[in-house]
Amino acid sequence: QVQLVESGGDSVQAGGSLKLSCGASGYTFGWHCVAWFRQAPGKEREGVAAIYTGTQEIQYADSVKGRFTISQDFTQNTVYLQMNSLKPEDTAMYYCAADLGRCYSWSREFRSWGQGTQVTVAS
Repeated sequence: QVQLVESGGDSVQAGGSLKLSCGASGYTFGWHCVAWFRQAPGKEREGVAAIYTGTQEIQYADSVKGRFTISQDFTQNTVYLQMNSLKPEDTAMYYCAADLGRCYSWSREFRSWGQGTQVTVAS
């Protein structure tokens, strides 16, 4: 397992945009499922977006489809989450997770996690 590092969280107004980054020093996301999860106070953690780096297969939660985009920068071994048209209900701590294999389920095992980055969207 690897300690992932997220960055890019901030406070924005509704309708704004943020770009989150996820990476690990000296680690390559080859043939990994890399996913973004979020957890708001008092709510369960939910999967937001995931990418299988082997084939670039991507999936999104219905709540963010059309607004969020997950992508991979191969040169910097970084996975990004571009978040547009942000809504107050997007407010949460956002976590990056990664593990070998396909992204077959939000509930699959992820052995590597980050500490989280806070996203706050004001109405």
